[in-house]
Amino acid sequence: MNSNQGCLSKSVLLEIIQAQRFGVEYQPIIDLASNSVVAYEALSRFYNHEGEAIRPDIVYASLHENPITLFQVEYAQKQLQLAERPTGQLFVNLDQDAFFATDVETHNNPFIQLIRRQDKDKVVVELIENSEINDAIMSLSMIEAFDALGIETALDDMCHPHSMISVSVLQLVGWVKLDRCVLRMAQNEVFMTFVKQMIQFARATNKKIVLEGIETEADLETAKQLEVDYVQGFLYRPHFINKMP
Repeated sequence: MNSNQGCLSKSVLLEIIQAQRFGVEYQPIIDLASNSVVAYEALSRFYNHEGEAIRPDIVYASLHENPITLFQVEYAQKQLQLAERPTGQLFVNLDQDAFFATDVETHNNPFIQLIRRQDKDKVVVELIENSEINDAIMSLSMIEAFDALGIETALDDMCHPHSMISVSVLQLVGWVKLDRCVLRMAQNEVFMTFVKQMIQFARATNKKIVLEGIETEADLETAKQLEVDYVQGFLYRPHFINKMP
């Protein structure tokens, strides 16, 4: 791995792809009121030939250099995540660049077709809040496509300091996921004023609110004070599916 650039060497990346050393972690989403699991988020996992975990963000940073390869890996990951899913509602992340890597019409997009084969009330498509206007435009196009099919969508990383808020995107999604940085900046009064206003907006427009990054009882107490609907994080035991040859 080239740690200076935060990317994998081509040989390591190729070995992971060819051997399909993929896995998935299903992280539970917890109802804050009842402390029960209401859904899971499927998180991509990757491994080298020795079975050691490789950070997903490094793998995806490397894959973005080749959009078609990115599409192939993302599609294989989604197939695995949907095939091995626990019962109940499942959140799946969808990379905008992977979604638009093919030259087909949106309604024929392979990701659209794959998710349409699921019960539409059982899958929530999660899109990352971005800092680039082009990414926001792509997110809106994707959300509109899934919305037309009656498939729920969620906006991830809300309130991240480097994200850009698209009003059009925010209006369409049914779920808002607050970034873990909300917990780190809980003592910043100005920042938390903004967070609370976003929560009020979400609640006024009937959106469900998830706070990510819950790792301690103190984090859980912050979530209760903010009066979010759901929480997610390593305080709760995830489910793993390792698909390694």
